[in-house]
Amino acid sequence: MTAGIHAYGAYIPPNRLPLPSGRGEKAVVGHDEDSITMAVAAAMDCLRGIDRASVDALFFASTTRPFVEKQGAALISRALDLRRDVFTADYDGSLRAGTSALRGAIDAVRAGSARSALVVASDSRYATPGSPLEQKLGDAAAAFLVTASDAAAAIEGAYAIADEILDVWRTEDAALRTWEDRFVTKHGARDNLIEAVTGFCRKAGCSPRDFDRLLFYGWDAREHAEVARALGVDPARVQAPLFGKVGNAGAAFVPLLLVAALEQAKGGERMLLASYGDGAEVLALRTSELLRPISSRRGVRGHLERSSPVQASKYWAARAAGERLVGGGGISATKHWRDRDEDIGFKARACRHCGTLHFPAQRVCIRCFRKDDFEPVRLSDRTGKLLCHTIDSFHPSADPPTLAGVVEIEGGCRVWLQVTEANPDQLRLDLPVELTFRRIHQAGGMPNYFWKCRPLA
Repeated sequence: MTAGIHAYGAYIPPNRLPLPSGRGEKAVVGHDEDSITMAVAAAMDCLRGIDRASVDALFFASTTRPFVEKQGAALISRALDLRRDVFTADYDGSLRAGTSALRGAIDAVRAGSARSALVVASDSRYATPGSPLEQKLGDAAAAFLVTASDAAAAIEGAYAIADEILDVWRTEDAALRTWEDRFVTKHGARDNLIEAVTGFCRKAGCSPRDFDRLLFYGWDAREHAEVARALGVDPARVQAPLFGKVGNAGAAFVPLLLVAALEQAKGGERMLLASYGDGAEVLALRTSELLRPISSRRGVRGHLERSSPVQASKYWAARAAGERLVGGGGISATKHWRDRDEDIGFKARACRHCGTLHFPAQRVCIRCFRKDDFEPVRLSDRTGKLLCHTIDSFHPSADPPTLAGVVEIEGGCRVWLQVTEANPDQLRLDLPVELTFRRIHQAGGMPNYFWKCRPLA
């Protein structure tokens, strides 16, 4: 059975942190973002125009899941309003978790255990502020919908090697650590990538020069170029690694390059991608005539165009404040479970008699007064407008002041929401906004999520 990528999407935070070297910038999360919120944003970008009920499986890849023992894929599935019987799984512990999840989705579709599988890779890693490693890292997410038919890019082959090397690592409650750069680059990524690519080509009876585009992991821009030189490929065929724009996005690094490549590719192109992490993994793809740009999908190109510079001191202060625990025990497990459709899935209730939307859920319709006659309606993929707003300098926030207001969502439902990715000067009546899944606060030893709004791009 032919399996391939039917749709794709991405998310890159708009915050851009200038590099001390003066060689560009990197993308960093806002105070209310993490690998989960970025994954939801990338998945929503991928699923634009696609019936979410058609998704049978969700694989989430990340080395920075907020919960050590709690599935991130299940939380993402609820936020996306996927079916109750969707299969979910997390891939973590390695930088090549993104391509491993993609390969797992391909195998699941080929085996027939899923007709379509959603793969999301997302990472937000951090190192000691001001360190050489910290300058290399960036935050981003990429998503793919793998199907058995109508593939825009079919998978033609795969290959992997495993290796044990202590090059970059992180324990449960610490920042990233790394060994000496020359050891990491020579015996880690470079050697493993070259061995994996040559091994795949030897097995498949081809050469790296036979591919129109090559996408592979890079420790930094210089090492990325070294790998290309060692493989003897034309630099014009190598996908730009986005250093100086995004940075090394961990498990999402190579998946993000694949999204960028698919945005630029035409039908009939052959691609070879190789990711690194405790070994290396190679996938070969061929694009089809079904590869078409979708104007409503932002992808890598659209997110790169939407950027906002942020000062390093403000970024680190907001990140530190966001990680601190808020007093109290947080939301009770019972209340979280009871309200998860509203809080995580952002579902309103529509009156079956007159169609009026209610959020949160009500027992009696405010318009026709019918009782207990409602059906759930997803609001998260709708737009709205700001009817009124407030600027609160006293509310505890990692990035004060707190902006909030009443939003009239498409369909007539009005909801009080916080406004993110905006400054007070931007707020005005009837400001078009879209909804975005964010971390609302950290309390009770865990992050708590809800939906916010932001100015419509």
